[in-house]
Amino acid sequence: MRAAACSTQPPVMALPTPANSPFRSFWWGGYECTDQLNCFGQRVDFLPLTGHLQLIDEDYAALAPFSVGTVREGIRWAQIEKTPYQYDFSTVREMLAAGPRHGIQQVWDLCHFGYPDDLTPLHPQFARRFAALCRAFVAFYRGQRPDDVLIVTPINEVSFISWLGGDARGTTPYCNHQGWEVKYGLMRAYIEGAHALREADPTIRMLSTEPLVNIVPPLNASARERRWAREAHDNQFQATDMLSGRMCPELGGHEGLLDIVGFNYYYDNQWQNGTPNKLGWRDDVPDPRWVPLRELLRAAHRRYGRPFALTETSHPGVDRPAWLRMIADECAAVLRLGLPFQGICLYPIIDRPDWDHLDQWHQSGLWDADLRQPGPARVLHQPSAEALLTAQKLVGEELRMKN
Repeated sequence: MRAAACSTQPPVMALPTPANSPFRSFWWGGYECTDQLNCFGQRVDFLPLTGHLQLIDEDYAALAPFSVGTVREGIRWAQIEKTPYQYDFSTVREMLAAGPRHGIQQVWDLCHFGYPDDLTPLHPQFARRFAALCRAFVAFYRGQRPDDVLIVTPINEVSFISWLGGDARGTTPYCNHQGWEVKYGLMRAYIEGAHALREADPTIRMLSTEPLVNIVPPLNASARERRWAREAHDNQFQATDMLSGRMCPELGGHEGLLDIVGFNYYYDNQWQNGTPNKLGWRDDVPDPRWVPLRELLRAAHRRYGRPFALTETSHPGVDRPAWLRMIADECAAVLRLGLPFQGICLYPIIDRPDWDHLDQWHQSGLWDADLRQPGPARVLHQPSAEALLTAQKLVGEELRMKN
């Protein structure tokens, strides 16, 4: 099944959104936009690889039956800046033009795991180059859309990419035991970029996106094991603490840079410290260390006191519908708590391949990819579609009561 034909009318957003939310819809779609170097040193570029660049009108039109009016997109820094301080936004211009054709609000990632060939987060000019990119993007965007609300994620998932590139040799700079240095370099750039964005346009809204995890000690743990697990768990907040100036204030972070706090949560985001052992979310006998998503979100909100969103969530394979039902139950509970919860992003909403093994597709989207047809063609995963509509009904009832 291919996506619906191109529509010239914006979809009707039948589902409510929270009061004072800058987002057009409560449910969002996210398109995988990484342009990183993978573990083999190969540049990957997922927007054309998944077909989204080629099929953006079809992709956007297909969102209308699911009341998705907000999407996360990425500009792909490695493609924009082939030569230092020279920017080619032509592809972003084409993507930007597709939004109004379908009534879609686009939230933009400026750096989603990829850097230009001559840069890494350890490069002495990394932060300066990123801040210059931020200024150039605002000038470009306002030239196209002078009056829109512009929502930007400067750098996606600093906590994850600093581990992948600094400790796991999974991307540039391909280091071991340098995760803190990479994180520090990324946050220096993030904060300089955030200041540059605000200087260029004080009306910009900023959406941070960091993993939300639960790291636990072994069962029957010693005091030392409990302490190590607690330290590892608390480290997930380092990037956001640096952004807000609570940590490493010499970088220039402050509370005013903390706007909308995004949390990325997947099926494998809870594990035993120092091991690959994940806590199962559907175990017949629940692990006593498992913490429901509602409690993780409530604790994170207590820490920062800002409006927040679930900026990425999905599950591969046949468990997609069950995962959506669980997410809906947990998010409805969050709304019942009266917290300023502003959205849920299905990421990826279109299936994507593995970063390192491009022949292996995850089957984690609302639409699967039919690789036998050019595009690749989109195939709606009907059980997920039905589960999403049910989830939207449940969450929508809570939103109506809240409003």
